[in-house]
Amino acid sequence: MISLDNSIIFTGEQRLTTHSVLIDSGTIIDIVPSENIPTNVKHIDLKGQILCPGFIDLQQNGCGGVMFNTSPSKQTLMHMHKTNIKTGTTSFLPTLISDSDEAIRNGINACKAYMNENPNHVLGMHLEGPYTNPVRKGIHPQEQLRAPGDNMVEWLSGQTPWLKKVTLAPEMNKPEHIRALVRSGIIVSIGHTAASYQEAKQSFSYGISFATHLYNAMSPISGAREPGAVGAVLDSGSLYAGIIADGHHVHWANIRIAKQTLGNRLCLVTDGTAGSSAPKELDKFDFCGTTIYIKNGKCLDEKGTLGGSSLTMNEGVKRLVENAGVSLDEALRMASLYPAKAIGVSDHLGCIKPGFVANLIVMNQDYKVSASIVNGVIVRN
Repeated sequence: MISLDNSIIFTGEQRLTTHSVLIDSGTIIDIVPSENIPTNVKHIDLKGQILCPGFIDLQQNGCGGVMFNTSPSKQTLMHMHKTNIKTGTTSFLPTLISDSDEAIRNGINACKAYMNENPNHVLGMHLEGPYTNPVRKGIHPQEQLRAPGDNMVEWLSGQTPWLKKVTLAPEMNKPEHIRALVRSGIIVSIGHTAASYQEAKQSFSYGISFATHLYNAMSPISGAREPGAVGAVLDSGSLYAGIIADGHHVHWANIRIAKQTLGNRLCLVTDGTAGSSAPKELDKFDFCGTTIYIKNGKCLDEKGTLGGSSLTMNEGVKRLVENAGVSLDEALRMASLYPAKAIGVSDHLGCIKPGFVANLIVMNQDYKVSASIVNGVIVRN
């Protein structure tokens, strides 16, 4: 058993300054007043830093110079995990953007193999497309966009928990396909969509419960009479949504509006790529056949279209606090507790509670992550 001492503990619900966290065999055993720590434990002094739940990134295409689409393998996932923990992400959904059926199968199989060997790192694959609308394709390759057949939907529906989330444009998909995915336990998300307000609202009744990178690649509020997919999400009363808080994808005022409207259903995501935590010499990378250039923190193709981001979760927390006026505690929830709730894992991740998985991070006052605890194992930066 180890005791994490001398920290500002943010449990996900409250701050504690005179307590210690006890961990044994990868599980949080208890949170106790520091004077009541049992004997014969290993003490670790956190030197007054913040101890909080590990971040959960629900949309990550790659990081550290690699892309999941380019090489959907266990090796890529391990590289992403080792890169992630340096910036506070202890769990993530590797995201495969619009690609061939073979690539989709390879990605899911890689997640299955990795998850069987490494619990609580990868929480399942996020399939972002190809069942989307070409009008809102963003950086996705147009030649891959298509509607799924019955056989593919049946196969995808049998891939839980390795497949956790599917982003699609509801106007391009059969309602019975959306319902089948939802019934199987897959989180279905609206995204890359040109749906009208009414079309989007109707699709929520099929079981759609999330919105992928809110505001980006979806029909906007275009006036008083057409709120679009964005308006439908904000007006849903139930949907969770991801937001890319890098200062490039979404105006800070729009983030504030979304936060005021969605409250505890707004989740920080990175939409990270090879440019996130990239090697210094990396100035461009391939994204499904498109060359993406890293320029002043932006990931852009030659036409200036955003191709994912170079954001990390700890930097996203910082920017939410400093640019969007979100409190630190709430920004931390947007990076941990709310994502856990959005994908149905908040019974064991996203909080510091007895019985929860010991996926935690140690962060200083400058938002730098000095150590991560994954399944109870401490990794220092």
